[in-house]
Amino acid sequence: MEREAPSRVEVILAGVGGMGILVAGRLLAAAGLQKYKYVSWVPSYGEARRGGLSECTTVLSDQEIASPILDQAQTVILCDGSQLKAFEGRVRPGGIIIAEGARLSGEMEKKSFRLLPVSGLETAINMGGMLYVGLILLGAYTELAKPLPPGMIEEEMQRKYGNNDSVLQRNMHAFRQGIALGGGITV
Repeated sequence: MEREAPSRVEVILAGVGGMGILVAGRLLAAAGLQKYKYVSWVPSYGEARRGGLSECTTVLSDQEIASPILDQAQTVILCDGSQLKAFEGRVRPGGIIIAEGARLSGEMEKKSFRLLPVSGLETAINMGGMLYVGLILLGAYTELAKPLPPGMIEEEMQRKYGNNDSVLQRNMHAFRQGIALGGGITV
């Protein structure tokens, strides 16, 4: 049974290096325009030019968005599990953190959310590179939280990458691998 999409979706996507996580957040926002009346996507880059922390906030809503800046969100997606301590305070009570499991370490101070480790890095390396981690985690998030039907995100990928078939196919494969990983996680 297909679960209905929520009337408001808030997600913080974060990673080290950055572009993959920003692309994933932007794809979610652009796809959200098909379903939601109001959408915001706000990227944020760290001080370092390459290899620094970057994040983006994506909000999809049926109501006006008062501020696109979020201190806390329903979901936090971490492409680097070592950042868990830095971001555990950014998830709302009852929310979820979907984190790359490879470098996930340390004790959580806050226990009011669910931590869902995903082996996105291993999957990306098996696909040929770390560039795909953001799309893999976006796929896992789409399966776990159901913010949009996966087909909407795939349609947006088609619009964005349709003129380069090899890039489109690799990105679609990464996203679908993430959906499969998400399907194997008990929420």
